[in-house]
Amino acid sequence: MRKIINISLSKKLAAELEKTIKRGKYSSKSEFLRELIRERLEEEELWRSVQRSEAEFKAGKGKILKSLADLD
Repeated sequence: MRKIINISLSKKLAAELEKTIKRGKYSSKSEFLRELIRERLEEEELWRSVQRSEAEFKAGKGKILKSLADLD
């Protein structure tokens, strides 16, 4: 089930969005915004993963790899 939301954009941003849609990669504003949100959520998860890794390394749980074989 989908939930409808409304957003407010500046005229300039709305015009840029329209240009992007007209170029054909996206069939609608909704499709563009869904992909943008998905990408941003993936970036956020990657950032949290990096932060967790840094915390583990600072806590002495990391190890220095000499080769890719050391990943096992």
